[in-house]
Amino acid sequence: MTLCQFGAILMLKKILEFGHLVRFSHSLFAMPFALGAMWVAADGFANYSVSEIIRLVVLIVGCMVFARNGAMTFNRLADEKYDKANPRTANRHLPAKKLNRQSVILFLVLNGICFTIFAFLLNPLAGACAVPVFLALLFYSYWKRFSFLCHWYLGFAIGMSPLGAWIAVRGEFAIFPIFLMFILMLWMGGFDIIYATQDEAIDKELGLHSVPARFGRKKALQIALGSHIAMLALALFFGLYWQMGIAWWVVFSLMSLAILYIHLFRKSDDLDSLNRDFFLANVGVSVLVMLGLIFWVIFGGSALG
Repeated sequence: MTLCQFGAILMLKKILEFGHLVRFSHSLFAMPFALGAMWVAADGFANYSVSEIIRLVVLIVGCMVFARNGAMTFNRLADEKYDKANPRTANRHLPAKKLNRQSVILFLVLNGICFTIFAFLLNPLAGACAVPVFLALLFYSYWKRFSFLCHWYLGFAIGMSPLGAWIAVRGEFAIFPIFLMFILMLWMGGFDIIYATQDEAIDKELGLHSVPARFGRKKALQIALGSHIAMLALALFFGLYWQMGIAWWVVFSLMSLAILYIHLFRKSDDLDSLNRDFFLANVGVSVLVMLGLIFWVIFGGSALG
């Protein structure tokens, strides 16, 4: 093995470590919502050149990746002492010394700079929103210190992605992506409560605020169901108001089935099973929403005035 090959392997391992640090695969939760909103905002790219489409997609996906990397990296930095005290998270990169704190801080700064640059390359409004949005994403990490509403703040932070994609394309705010933002907020907030049930005891011990720590596991699951019912009600209103057509109602039906499974039919308390179902349900719903939005525009729907 040559020195260059050895260096390349080390570099690849380091990149993979940072990918694991920010749980890069979980980008799939919000990315389809953002791409669907982008598609609607661009009216299916009917009047865009290939170069314009490539430019928008690269910049929007880049902003999504950099924003999420930054938020997750800051979370790992802010929660290092809590992660170390929690058996479930003690093997994360900082408490387990897989990455040093200085390199993680540098990774955070680089992602923040890249996010801001990409936003300014999109349009003036996106650029003006870049720093406030990035700081709002970072602030999520502190919510669990003082409020059990942290789950919905996480949902709100993730939910900003379709609104951001809309602004990236149109350079303006609009009601349509704000609806999508709140649908995603309620969806993710409910699932984050379910995910947090596994940390009920340690959250109480560490003095952290979460719905399970505040209300107990049984009540928390009921609150998560309530969040998802509210999401379905909003999605129903959204479909009726915008006359979304058959594609949206197929999506709505499948989302309802996913919620029924998670809340009524899923019986296993196994952690690996929980993580798998959590991941698959979120990715599945996000992709379905994206497809519903895409097909709506293809068949003549429009959210543009």
